[in-house]
Amino acid sequence: MSDKNKSDIPEEKETAAAKESLKKDAPEGENAIGEALQEEAEKVAEKQLEAPKEEAENEALASALVEESVAQKKEDPSEGGTEEPTEKEATAAPSEEAEKKSSTEKVSEKTETEDEEQEDEEEISSSDEEEDDENDDSEEEKDYHSLTKKELVSEFEKLLKTKPVQEIKNQAEEIKTEFNAKFNEELEQKKETFLEEGGNIIDFHYTTPLKKEFNSLYFDYKEKRNNYYKSLKKDLQENLNKRLELIEELKGLLNAEENINTTYKHFKDIQDRWHVAGAIPRDKYNIVWNTYHHHVENFYDFLHLNREFRDLDFKHNLEQKLKLIGRADELAQEKDINKAFRELQMLHKMWKEDIGPVAKEYREEVWDKFSAATKVIHDKRQEQLAEMEKEFVVNFEKKKELVEEIASITANTKPNHQSWQNAMKKVQALRDAYFALGKVPRANNKEIWSMFKDATRSFNHEKNSFYKNQKKEQYKNLEKKLELIKIAEEHKDSDEFNEVTPLMKKIQSDWKKIGHVPRKDSDKIWKQFKSACNHYFDRLHAQKNEASKEEKENLEIKQQQLEALSNFELGEDPKEDLTKIKEAISAWKKVGRVPYNKKDIDQKFNTTLDALFKKLDLSKKEAELIKFENKLNSMVSQEDERKLQNEQFFITKKISETKDEIRQLENNLGFFQDTKSDNPLVKEVRKNIAKHKEQLEVWKEKLSKIKSIR
Repeated sequence: MSDKNKSDIPEEKETAAAKESLKKDAPEGENAIGEALQEEAEKVAEKQLEAPKEEAENEALASALVEESVAQKKEDPSEGGTEEPTEKEATAAPSEEAEKKSSTEKVSEKTETEDEEQEDEEEISSSDEEEDDENDDSEEEKDYHSLTKKELVSEFEKLLKTKPVQEIKNQAEEIKTEFNAKFNEELEQKKETFLEEGGNIIDFHYTTPLKKEFNSLYFDYKEKRNNYYKSLKKDLQENLNKRLELIEELKGLLNAEENINTTYKHFKDIQDRWHVAGAIPRDKYNIVWNTYHHHVENFYDFLHLNREFRDLDFKHNLEQKLKLIGRADELAQEKDINKAFRELQMLHKMWKEDIGPVAKEYREEVWDKFSAATKVIHDKRQEQLAEMEKEFVVNFEKKKELVEEIASITANTKPNHQSWQNAMKKVQALRDAYFALGKVPRANNKEIWSMFKDATRSFNHEKNSFYKNQKKEQYKNLEKKLELIKIAEEHKDSDEFNEVTPLMKKIQSDWKKIGHVPRKDSDKIWKQFKSACNHYFDRLHAQKNEASKEEKENLEIKQQQLEALSNFELGEDPKEDLTKIKEAISAWKKVGRVPYNKKDIDQKFNTTLDALFKKLDLSKKEAELIKFENKLNSMVSQEDERKLQNEQFFITKKISETKDEIRQLENNLGFFQDTKSDNPLVKEVRKNIAKHKEQLEVWKEKLSKIKSIR
């Protein structure tokens, strides 16, 4: 009896009994063709040698192979327990309509001029690609929305340098979406400003070096990605052609005119070349692999005429499969279940693709052992996944709560700066908590990630809208406050106190009601406004002080004292007169301030004193010091520190100038050493020196007095 793999389907003429035999044979799929089908297999081989019909028969055979393979997998319980990606691929029956579909992806790309160009990117799936449950799990995506445009460019550049271009499609598209969203927001702001300043929309154009850098990176990414898939498509097609050629070569062995040893060696060579032929397009994998396996079984049927070679091959295959079983048993003890499962997938692929059939009497036994080892690993993995799934569900619910909190904060934040600052801190804490949580069920991963991004984007949109409106409002407030400053400065020197005071109070009240202005202008305009208001109200207070009762009383006293001094008659004793004058000065000093608009009374008092000192014939120094002391007393009574400070500075300066004058005169005197002392010019110089020295003593005495007061 000949053997056939489970994927092999006899021609349409096979009997119902033969079909039943296919269903009951080895679980691994290495179904033996019964003795009754040997003749039918030979007919298949003969038909394949007929050139005119060969192409049509290949198509019919391929279709039958796929259909029957699917049917067998549904009916064969032993196959149901294997979770190997390659088996799934082999049993997936591509329809004629599905094969005609091209897996192309439309990619929208904005150039520097913002023109959108559509280009077809054909993504090719390789038959060697396997589904990795660990890598394909619900991997958390990076929150690109929180990055700035510069950070997005940096992240994109890093991806292009460190990751294969075929693995970064999702990240690249999300980075592009976020960058363009942020740039467009900036673009709209610039456009709005441009139009507010009177610009014409047709003249508006805006770009940045950062935008150009991003466009360049994205162009490089698209070019690399397209080149990768073009190269991959070419390689896969070449590998497909190689495999189709090997199938044709394998079919030709049934009609080779050579001895069986040579034919067998040729067959083994074809097998070796098949194993290294490389990956082919995934959508071609099922039909090509099944067709190849069909003709391998045909060759074994043909080889049945020489049992020695076939048994030798069966023995070798049995040894290899027993090794795989041994390794599967070892993997059942592996603590790292994920690692064990990944290696188990490779073992199943080797079992299916790299190792041929074994003798019929061993087929069920070796398959049962391999299935048992596989089941142990699968059961452990299912237990692990079940436990993980419970944790994932909890994480999903927690993440939903965090997203709902973000949405609630967005909806309930009050429209003021402090509220939004607090909201930003709360949302950042929620974002950190979100990323600190673990994975969620794969079925919910996209859902929760989309919810999270929508919630954070909505929050940022509302926040940005608030501050955008705040900025506009601040510039309006600036204009309002500048108007108030203008009013304050126009009226700060006004003497119409009754009319202006209510106005000044009103603009102060209005200032408080107006909101914030741009920070760069805040201090400047406040100082300007405060200075104008203070100037006015200082004058107002001074005017009010003039009308105070005490000052009026002081004025009356000083008027009486001034009148008494004016009527003072000098006697015969100058010393006694001077004593009385000093007593009058002392009495004058004891009187407090007078109204602001009457302060000229002090000047009248000093003038009267000058007249009396002149009559007394006092020395100039003495008179000068008495008058200065009176002047100081007036300053002190007015509590005007600024005047005292200015007076001290003036005296210090005069001392310095007088010393310079004396020094210069003494230097000049040196030129007259040979001149007689009675020379008029020399006398004049000496007189000036004495005069300046006398004045210097007066200035020094004044400085001493003012220092003692301060």
